[in-house]
Amino acid sequence: MPPRRPSRPAGTARRRPLIRTAGTVLAGALLCAACAGAAQAPTRPAPVASTAASTVAVPTSAPASVPRPPASPGPVVLLDPGHNGGNASDTSAINRQVPDGRGGKKACNTTGTSTDAGYAEHAFTWDLAQRVKAQLEAAGFRVALTRPDDKGVGPCVDERGAAGARAGAAAAVSLHADGAAASGRGFHVAYSSPPLNAAQSGPARTLATSLRDAMQAGNFAPANYIGKDGLDGRDDLTGLNAATVPTALVECANMRNAAEAGLVSSPEGRDRYARAITAGIRAFLHR
Repeated sequence: MPPRRPSRPAGTARRRPLIRTAGTVLAGALLCAACAGAAQAPTRPAPVASTAASTVAVPTSAPASVPRPPASPGPVVLLDPGHNGGNASDTSAINRQVPDGRGGKKACNTTGTSTDAGYAEHAFTWDLAQRVKAQLEAAGFRVALTRPDDKGVGPCVDERGAAGARAGAAAAVSLHADGAAASGRGFHVAYSSPPLNAAQSGPARTLATSLRDAMQAGNFAPANYIGKDGLDGRDDLTGLNAATVPTALVECANMRNAAEAGLVSSPEGRDRYARAITAGIRAFLHR
């Protein structure tokens, strides 16, 4: 028989032998290391919430745009749509005599001409002026008109001639259509001749030539009944005589010629005239 174990005193718990495994040792080591690290790491202050907006710029993939200085305004062009829609209703006003610029007198204005079908010159010139104005403004020009609509009377021809200077215009162009014999066809560009001032002595002729060249480039033929090669120096047109800025007058067509009457009466035809006149003005002003 094996020897008998000595008895425990009453009330004493039985002790179990302490058995250490490799896993127990490793877990203990890791726990101690963590405790040591926590003890050694410096404490950081808690972040403080701020209600103020951040002023730190956030970089982006594209550079910030730099504002451009405003573009300098383009030159002023004066457009003079010939005649007016109310001229026929007030003949006393338009027949009033005004200085013609060369020592004589001339009627304030006239009613203008029309096609055989009744399309009036004043309506043609007003519509044409709006088209040229829109094209010039799209190209950066500033545009002034000698009349605000096609319902009034006048203004007189001497006032129209002086309007370019009042507007500070670099160039002035008067828009018309002729009423010659039905056999006549083509355009012509008039300028003041002989010149009365520095603006007329050379610049007006240069403007007229630029308009003539642009009209020909637009496939419009020079007149076969007046002027020479599309140019016509005149001393009897008050609006040209009174001008102190480079000024020219474009007679776009003969409204009594059947083919040209159809052209001026159509929106497509007026667009063609407008493009050519705009091109001539831009060529003169080198823009």
